[in-house]
Amino acid sequence: MSDKYGSVLHLFTKLKQGDAMVELTHLNLQVGHGIQGDINANPISPRQVLIIRHEDILEFSIEPGELRENIVITGIQPEKFVPGSLITFESGAAIRLTFYCEPCKRIAYLVESLKSIQYKRGILGVVIASGKIQTGSKFQIQTNQFPVLSENPYGRFLDFIIKVSNGKVVTYKEIIKGIGVGNSYMRAIPMYIKKTSVPNYPTHRILDSQGNLLTYIPEQKNKLELEGIKVLCKIDLSRNPNKYYVDIKEYLWEGTTLYLNSQTII
Repeated sequence: MSDKYGSVLHLFTKLKQGDAMVELTHLNLQVGHGIQGDINANPISPRQVLIIRHEDILEFSIEPGELRENIVITGIQPEKFVPGSLITFESGAAIRLTFYCEPCKRIAYLVESLKSIQYKRGILGVVIASGKIQTGSKFQIQTNQFPVLSENPYGRFLDFIIKVSNGKVVTYKEIIKGIGVGNSYMRAIPMYIKKTSVPNYPTHRILDSQGNLLTYIPEQKNKLELEGIKVLCKIDLSRNPNKYYVDIKEYLWEGTTLYLNSQTII
């Protein structure tokens, strides 16, 4: 077999928060969504799927599924399995590899040190073509097909926010999903906004999770209104000191093709 080809050894999914990973014989991949039925399926997320090389977990005597991965593959050399690559399965399903999954304290009990498993924890990805995959499925991998997403969450924040369309808004919740981090990063968003002073980045399109304007964004109301967004005024200020808000149901940016339309870079 060519070193550009590999096969699927194991498949896993997680149906809801708190559930254990479930091993299956097949998964349905849906473009612009992720794995059908999986908790991490989300159209704007860069981490719909986690893929791990079996050779990497063998090194640490880690059993398949313990790293909360979805797909365990074999037969691919490490230099081929890198962010920016395109994985295409026999069925036509395809996954864009976005960035390395960062080792975290949840897996600390499996290794002597988290540093030892850096870059071997698996790579996250998004589904860019629909199809069914199953254990034993063959696939092809091509490197350098897409821009690599930043390993730094702030870098991914910049990549995300610059794509928000004129006349649309996003909330903290969408940003968290769109940059592929956990809810604990919610408190970092104000810091990211204050840090981003370059005019090219439309931070004025960011609202809190309830749709309220942010007091620390200068001229936010005026900038939104110039884009045709209707800014409403609250009567009850007991829950938030900012009296202005936007109907997010009307103006929320969907971003469903965020990771689908990037051109190849080769």
